[in-house]
Amino acid sequence: MAEQPTTTQPTAKYRADYQAPDYTITDIDLTFDLHDTATRVVAVSQVKRQAVQATSLILDGDSLKLVRLEINGESWTDYQETDSGLTIHNVPAAFELTIETEINPQKNTLLEGLYKSGEGFCTQCEAEGFRRITFYLDRPDVLARFKTKVIADQASMPYLLSNGNRIDAGELDNGRHWVQWEDPFPKPSYLFALVAGDFDVLRDTYTTKSGRNVALEIFVDKGNLDRADYAMTSLINSMKWDEERFGLEYDLDIYMIVAVDFFNMGAMENKGLNIFNSKYVLANPSTATDTDYQGIESVIGHEYFHNWTGNRVTCRDWFQLSLKEGLTVFRDQEFSSDLGSRPVNRINNVRIMRGPQFAEDRGPMSHPIRPEKVIEMNNFYTLTVYEKGSEVIRMMHTLLGEAKFQAGMKLYFERHDGTAATCDDFVQAMEDASGISLAQFRRWYSQAGTPVVNVATEYDAAQKRYRVTIKQHTAPTAGQEEKLPLHIPFDIELYNRQGEVIALQCNGKEIHHVLDVTEAEQVFEFEQVDEEPVISMLREFSAPVILEYDYRDEDLIFLMVHARNAFARWDAGQILLAKYIRENVKRVQQGEAFALPESVVDAFRGVLLDETLDPAFIAEVLTLPSENEIAGWYETVDVDAIHQVVSELEKVLATEMVDELSAIYHSLAQPAYTIAHDAMAKRALRNRCLAFLANTEQGDKLASAQYQQSDNMTDTMAAMSAANGAQLPCREAQMKDFSDKWTHDGLVMDKWFILQGKNPAENALDNVRATMAHPAFDLKNPNRTRSLVASFCANNPVRFHAKDGSGYQFLTEILTALNTSNPQVASRLIEPFLKYRQYDAQRQALMRAELEKLAGLENLAKDLFEKVQKALEQ
Repeated sequence: MAEQPTTTQPTAKYRADYQAPDYTITDIDLTFDLHDTATRVVAVSQVKRQAVQATSLILDGDSLKLVRLEINGESWTDYQETDSGLTIHNVPAAFELTIETEINPQKNTLLEGLYKSGEGFCTQCEAEGFRRITFYLDRPDVLARFKTKVIADQASMPYLLSNGNRIDAGELDNGRHWVQWEDPFPKPSYLFALVAGDFDVLRDTYTTKSGRNVALEIFVDKGNLDRADYAMTSLINSMKWDEERFGLEYDLDIYMIVAVDFFNMGAMENKGLNIFNSKYVLANPSTATDTDYQGIESVIGHEYFHNWTGNRVTCRDWFQLSLKEGLTVFRDQEFSSDLGSRPVNRINNVRIMRGPQFAEDRGPMSHPIRPEKVIEMNNFYTLTVYEKGSEVIRMMHTLLGEAKFQAGMKLYFERHDGTAATCDDFVQAMEDASGISLAQFRRWYSQAGTPVVNVATEYDAAQKRYRVTIKQHTAPTAGQEEKLPLHIPFDIELYNRQGEVIALQCNGKEIHHVLDVTEAEQVFEFEQVDEEPVISMLREFSAPVILEYDYRDEDLIFLMVHARNAFARWDAGQILLAKYIRENVKRVQQGEAFALPESVVDAFRGVLLDETLDPAFIAEVLTLPSENEIAGWYETVDVDAIHQVVSELEKVLATEMVDELSAIYHSLAQPAYTIAHDAMAKRALRNRCLAFLANTEQGDKLASAQYQQSDNMTDTMAAMSAANGAQLPCREAQMKDFSDKWTHDGLVMDKWFILQGKNPAENALDNVRATMAHPAFDLKNPNRTRSLVASFCANNPVRFHAKDGSGYQFLTEILTALNTSNPQVASRLIEPFLKYRQYDAQRQALMRAELEKLAGLENLAKDLFEKVQKALEQ
């Protein structure tokens, strides 16, 4: 039976109401006696009073059975259990608190706290899961040293893991055994972890720059050992990179990673024992694509980098979440860029910003990277906090430069190591170390929404002056009507017609190419400009803004060839595509035929044939904006017109460049699979060519042959994706063959489920419903649910937004089921409903009706309540 969400009316919490805890806990000694339905947890805590007047200790607790309560070894009866925890009255100023609780891991479908994952036990305590294990001060600003003893059946659970270093172990008479762990570094309860089970283990060692030997262990389900090597390589690369780039060294004797199949998040940075969704650990050429490998490298890096930016320095309260997450995303992006292709990584980061993050900024859940108000903390694990938070860190890096940024990081750790800090603490360290004022820049932390930057240019040939007028404006967002000008680092470059860079001069002095835009309207005038230049703007996406500028086609084509910044070349191509996508959406709406100038096709043909470019970069240039990103360009979204235009654009480019695409496709075939970056780059371009060629007469033959001949999952999935997207005759045979081969492996089947969800066929929803009966599908498994349901609802807009409302009804059914079993996953799936006001009146009415159905559910979980209410109130 699934656990029921709370029945009390959810209430909001505000950042402004933060108060330090009346009591703190300096040390906690935990003992877990693990049983499927009746685990006993004994917590012995050293408690100290911090507020002079306090006499009652208020502890958080959820779904716990209290067995024993003692203070200083004596039974204590002066307490009260509440809906949210336990209040203990008349406590001393300092004392030892013993609490014994009983919990039911088998029943815990929420996957928060301690739960069963397959045959083993696993925890997830961020953000507020520790209160489902024992009564505790479950808040990030209470930092304690943890000792953990785990007792379990020795035969079925030979591995008993927790945070820190292993200090003792033993066997008991009844076939059970125990292991004791000690973490010497104070940490908040959200970083606690416990795993018990039977695994295959990959072991290695790493010697830090100071000469310390660290044991490395990766635990995977039995039979998956051959899929853990790349994760270990990525871990070692992460440790080395953090020493070289940031001077940060690992601090424990052991570093462990455990891959589990039932996990709500991607991974968790628990101190010394990172718990990972198996998706971000397991890979070999036959089961994982190049994208999977890149994701593993990024996520392994991310969680490892948290050891310093999140663990050693944690966040004071959950409103400061971006302090650790935005900074660590920036660090993992830099890691991937330093190890791989910086331009390609940057492009992929920006796609996330311009697509789903900008959409989040427009929606009812719009919030600053440091929110002011929250009902359910899990709802602020968002792209705004993570990805936009990273862009804010990147802007600081742009403004300060690498040397001053690193000086700021060093000062930040000197001041705050071992503490719970705030976003302001971080910015202050950057400001103090660099001597550069970030006073206005701080508004990025408190102001929601995506700024629009409008640019106008004027060339005075007689004076040889080039004037750039920049206006910034941020539209009102939920709860924030008035917006102030932001400090925007605006990176530009000017070119003459020979493709040479023109030095930027103002008042007789050469100036930096990053302009400080700080006012609502600002004029920059450049001297000694001998001819009208071509301007490249927002290079490297130097700020998370929407750029408005009336580029001429010839200037964009010029930049695609001559811009010396690879990102700027890609961006020019995106702007050019956007121009003709918009024009053709209008044409479709007016009943006119699709049209694309030959010069545009030639520009992309030129990139395709440029042998000086990285093949992976060419593949990115030839990747069209997603239908969801395009939808974000419009106040009222025409789903059908957008889908038609994107389909036509892909077909036109394929037809016009068929000979070049075919030649390059065949020339990039590789004799053997490797995961070297240059090999990945060639596969990326080859498979992008296949995606285009699927729209031509040779498409079915090529996709069939690639599928049959493939010796790796990257090429297999590329063939299937091409057949799926173009609805080729070979699709059904490929899908059946793949399912027959991989039904036993849920993680591989997730790729198949994604294709079923994204299937553009008119009967897509019927297929999705039928697919839910597949033996590999399980709605209780977050990976399976996200793969099938989310890919349909979020990434198949033309079918999800069917005019009869059937897609909306389907999503409501799923959300209703998950509301009681796993509301955290439900809260992620509801996102398409939150944008309902961006659609036509008919679709708006249908989606609103579904939101009202959800609002009327009994026991609506906090995770969903907050989003449903905000959407309906917007």
